[in-house]
Amino acid sequence: MNSHAPDQPTISATTSDRQLLINNLAFVKGQMARACQRSGRHAREVTLLPVTKTVGESRLRMAYEAGLRTFGENRVQEVRTKASAMTDLDIKWSIIGHLQTNKVKYVARFATEFQALDSLKLASALDRRLQAEGRSLNVLIQVNSSGEESKYGIPPADILPFVRQLVPFASLKVQGLMTLATFSGDEQRVRPCFRLMRRLRDRLRQEAPDSLSFDTLSMGMSGDFPIAIEEGATVVRIGQALFGQRPLPDSHYWPQSP
Repeated sequence: MNSHAPDQPTISATTSDRQLLINNLAFVKGQMARACQRSGRHAREVTLLPVTKTVGESRLRMAYEAGLRTFGENRVQEVRTKASAMTDLDIKWSIIGHLQTNKVKYVARFATEFQALDSLKLASALDRRLQAEGRSLNVLIQVNSSGEESKYGIPPADILPFVRQLVPFASLKVQGLMTLATFSGDEQRVRPCFRLMRRLRDRLRQEAPDSLSFDTLSMGMSGDFPIAIEEGATVVRIGQALFGQRPLPDSHYWPQSP
């Protein structure tokens, strides 16, 4: 087990859902602050993105009441249903899972951000649809930092040629990079993924076209976000540490590449 992996506080079975969420949110923010302190960073440098896959509307409304305004979702159909049911709230939706080109029309209509851009075909389809909608979209490029064949993302060696080809897609506002590190409790396997991402980000700041921004580094989830922060994450994507265990394994929500 890695040395900085967060352990959830012990909560009474009688604790209400609302209080449980409040307690978990305070715990996560405390872990984030301590990771920032260890690495000489200010807490305001890192943003929490709550991942709300499988989280129902009532708990989403509780999260909104707790001050959360942007939610991350993997599956387009799920977020469409939630967005339609919660139009009374000023929620922003970040799509963080692999996107098929036949779903871009939905993302182009309502999403504020897309964190999993991983092909020129998808970039082209998104750009065309966004132009038809008269919108632009903040995007992050997904990088396969672990080198695992089962994961989506641009190989690190191909990242600079890839980003140079994104310049013509004016509706895509490139903001940075995203990754899924190796799923492991071994810090020595996880940390190098995040360290590689920081190096890539720094290189792209120097060598990528000026029209593209690389200020955002989205990496780290419930089991490894303190390490990600220590290595330079500016966004951490937290689901289970906030909302509790999901009914299905992560592989159901993070589809594997062919």
